[in-house]
Amino acid sequence: MTSPESFLSSLVADLEQNRFELPTLPEVALRVRDAVENGKTNARQTADLIATDAALSARLIQVVNSPLYRASKPIDSLPMAVSRLGNALVRNLVTSLVMKQMFQATTDFLDRRLRALWEHNVQVAAIARVLAARVPGLSPDQAMLAGLLHDVGALPILTRAEDDPRLLGDMITLDRLVAEHHPRIGAHILTSWGFPPSLVAVAAEHEDLQRDPDGPPDLVDVVLVANLQSYLGGTHPHSQVDWSTVPAFRRLGIDTDVSVVEITEGSEEIEEVQRLLEA
Repeated sequence: MTSPESFLSSLVADLEQNRFELPTLPEVALRVRDAVENGKTNARQTADLIATDAALSARLIQVVNSPLYRASKPIDSLPMAVSRLGNALVRNLVTSLVMKQMFQATTDFLDRRLRALWEHNVQVAAIARVLAARVPGLSPDQAMLAGLLHDVGALPILTRAEDDPRLLGDMITLDRLVAEHHPRIGAHILTSWGFPPSLVAVAAEHEDLQRDPDGPPDLVDVVLVANLQSYLGGTHPHSQVDWSTVPAFRRLGIDTDVSVVEITEGSEEIEEVQRLLEA
């Protein structure tokens, strides 16, 4: 058995030296992202890529017909769905819709932890989407994806902990390792996946409650605030944070005295996002 310190140092060393098998995005998400980013793919070609995954195809059509996107008439084909949404939005949605595949487990322990982690990420993603819609220059769907990805650094810690009986018997230490180190590991994973710096920054900085950079509000602000709001009324240490001391609220123009209203006003949209992502 290993100490928590040696467990973590071994994990980080393996990550940095590419010895650790990182979680990988499903192939269809990679193909769609690469096709969209080359700038030469039309809606029909993008639809053909998505069509290789029947379940994803059905879910994308479900999404485009949902209240979130307010289609003027029912859309029943992938080319129509891609044309309605546009390639850039489809790229984010495809990645978001397949993320759940990465939270599959082979043991009861990991299943419980990953299920809870996914549910938390979905809640943060839904709140982030609502918040970003109120901030000029930010994409709600990019914010939704950022919310789904913000805790991805916990995946390799939990996966490797399955092989360490000492950690499995000490949930307090395991939770501490996850809390303290998932931002750095998450940034490493998103960098290896080729995600843009704005999303890498979300993984790296969303736990920095005193973060107050120059410039306009960004995705980190949105996810940081959404993360805190997701814990409201719970037992997590973040539920005790005084929001008036967190610069991200000010940067987003949120009055912390009426912050609960900010959530409840978008509650139907939040519930719809959660329903679609949990499907």
